[in-house]
Amino acid sequence: MKRQWSIVVAIIFALIIAIFAVINVEPVKVDYLFGTSEWPLILIILGSVLMGGFIIASAGVVRILSIQRKLKITEKENIKLKEELEALKEEPVHLPKNEVQNEEEKQPE
Repeated sequence: MKRQWSIVVAIIFALIIAIFAVINVEPVKVDYLFGTSEWPLILIILGSVLMGGFIIASAGVVRILSIQRKLKITEKENIKLKEELEALKEEPVHLPKNEVQNEEEKQPE
């Protein structure tokens, strides 16, 4: 359900941007480091939205890849610990006798 709401919000946001861009079709002067040119404002708006979306998406991909790498490391560690636990379960346990038990054995009944 959460995913459906995010899609609905994204569609509404895209419609608002499209309407805003279509209303603003006048040519505007764009200054670059090496010159200037005139572009329709609709292209500037849509280009800015696309670049912003690309930047957000790339940040999300980097975050996902980082989390996947941490998950893989954690899964390997989990497997290693499970193997160690199984090995410890198979070993016989030799507990040293404490002093109280030693004293009881020495005293005749």
